[in-house]
Amino acid sequence: MSTLTKTKMLTMVGAVTDGMRVMLAEHDDVLLMGEDIGTNGGVFRATDGLQAEFGEDRVMDTPLSEAGFIGAAIGMAVNGFRPVAEVQFMGFIYPAYEQIMTHASRLRSRTLGHFTCPLVIRAPYGAGVRAPEIHSDSTEAIFTHMPGIKVVCPSSPYDAKGLMIAAIEDPDPVLFLEPMRCYRSSREEVPEEKYTVEIGKGKVVKEGEDVTVIAWGAMVKVAEEAAEEAAKKGISCEVLDLRTLYPLDKDLISDSVQKTGRTVVVHEAHATGGVGNDVLAIINDTSFLYQKAPVERVTGFDTPVPYFGFEDFYLPDKKRVLEAVKKVAEY
Repeated sequence: MSTLTKTKMLTMVGAVTDGMRVMLAEHDDVLLMGEDIGTNGGVFRATDGLQAEFGEDRVMDTPLSEAGFIGAAIGMAVNGFRPVAEVQFMGFIYPAYEQIMTHASRLRSRTLGHFTCPLVIRAPYGAGVRAPEIHSDSTEAIFTHMPGIKVVCPSSPYDAKGLMIAAIEDPDPVLFLEPMRCYRSSREEVPEEKYTVEIGKGKVVKEGEDVTVIAWGAMVKVAEEAAEEAAKKGISCEVLDLRTLYPLDKDLISDSVQKTGRTVVVHEAHATGGVGNDVLAIINDTSFLYQKAPVERVTGFDTPVPYFGFEDFYLPDKKRVLEAVKKVAEY
């Protein structure tokens, strides 16, 4: 980052807001829509102040109908707008599943490229904030299974703003997952001006030599904490933040696991059918002969996310990740 770049300290939710503000100011075809996003600024205040700044025609409250306003957003996207639709919690997105998977993801293919659907769907997700049932779901793999829609998930304020701007500029639909646990857990310097983080590219959060630990969203911090503990035991971990879940960064994954020969994949979603399984497939396809140990997964369990009193038992934590790191290191 250039020393001449003006920055400000932002939380992740503040960076999401700033990314939308930049694009609202720059492009008249960008508009926001969702439940209570106007005067109330959204359930997490991610759109706070934007309706007052840009008006009700650009920041619109919608009825309580995910299928309805996502369908309307698809129509707007096909007709020259760039809507950013907020679903209050990822667990509320299921009524809109048909609109997303039958229409938004297929429009480019269905029209032989004559039409695209530049739609961003924002969805706070994940456990760890003591939310009620359904509010804490981590079902990102449902959406990575359908070609035609990109799925991104920042873990830091810098990436959140850059990915938001890139998502709004993308000609195709993007599901923008926002880990609630990260919304206000930290601050970092974020450039004031417009910049992008490339969709489809992950990053090395921490370099290491012995074990690759792959994570995204709120689990990146957990992976970093486990890596710090592993270092005290003489195990050097390389931590990857995927940032984009579809399409996955195959080069980042293969380069790292070929270097270390040992891998741990961490995600809070259920084990069965999780994105981690696609990561394992990439490792098998590109780097099988480099592996010195079977890949370990540290995930949520194959149950609904439990009520808040039991969340800590469900979520992967530093201890579970460290155990997996030691297992592959000692194999």
